[in-house]
Amino acid sequence: MLNLSQNGCSVWVTSSMELALTPTAIALGKFDGVHRGHRRVIQPILPSLPNAGRNQDLPFPPCHIYSTVVTFDPHPQEFFTGKPRALLTPLDEKVQQLRSLGVEQLVLLPFDRELTALSPEEFVEKILVEQLQAARISVGQDFRFGSRRCGTADDLRIIAAKYGIPVHIVPLETCPEDLEQENFNPSVEDTSISSSLIREILATGDMIRVNRLLGRSYTLIGKVIQGQQLGRKLGFPTANLELPKDKLLPHYGVYAVRVFTVGETPELQENLGYGVMNIGDRPTVNGTQLTAEVHILNYSGDLYGGKLAVQLEKFIRPEQKFANLDALKQQIHIDCDTAQAFFNS
Repeated sequence: MLNLSQNGCSVWVTSSMELALTPTAIALGKFDGVHRGHRRVIQPILPSLPNAGRNQDLPFPPCHIYSTVVTFDPHPQEFFTGKPRALLTPLDEKVQQLRSLGVEQLVLLPFDRELTALSPEEFVEKILVEQLQAARISVGQDFRFGSRRCGTADDLRIIAAKYGIPVHIVPLETCPEDLEQENFNPSVEDTSISSSLIREILATGDMIRVNRLLGRSYTLIGKVIQGQQLGRKLGFPTANLELPKDKLLPHYGVYAVRVFTVGETPELQENLGYGVMNIGDRPTVNGTQLTAEVHILNYSGDLYGGKLAVQLEKFIRPEQKFANLDALKQQIHIDCDTAQAFFNS
């Protein structure tokens, strides 16, 4: 699978070792979220001059070392528990984030019994050396690999050195902005950025802190589908989004958001402005299914069938059941004013 990146280059995505482009400079990890810490791990494998020496008639020139993110599919926790795992960045979104950084290739290692049985030495020899022809490797300080996760980042450095492959070990990234917040009680776990921490905070709806840890806005991307048009009847038309089934959603409730159309390239994307988004099952009308619907402030247009990217910026209130539709309509007015005031500030 070939995807055009935002800088005009391409990213090659494959789960087949035979189709991987080699030799490689590898960033190893799960990379769910592609957060600030992940980007620190990826940075050392990026070419300093992304277009230098490229043959523009080919996706990549010969004898080029491909900046490659190597991750796992399915997510290891999903494999071990047998239960589907919602992700901060489903595959399409992960590819989008990686290509914006200038990554040239994403290799999805099939996470199966054969892979989990490999010792650390076998993983390096069979996967990194023989199949991916690694020229250099970057990992986070807490990286674990091999059977029973017995291999550490230091073990990787020692084993790879036998093949002449340098390993860059990246210290855990912290969020200094958290330390500046009032009533914040720091610990090593609190200040180190991780996908697990982001997931925990996402469950509370604190999008301001989630976005600080990510280094970008948490985004829901989906196709606009036909809904019950209740919002239109209330005077607040909404775009009802069909989201990826494996996308992790935040705490149910109402959010202040920015809304964009999704095009094939960044140039084809359009900023539709600010809005309010409700995520939940709409208890006021006895809803039984999850919906994610967004009302765009001061916008009128037909969005059906198109794709929207909705950036969640601030949690306004939890979802609640109102006595009647008039009370709901009054609250939506208040939500829109709250969102507008937030963006104006």
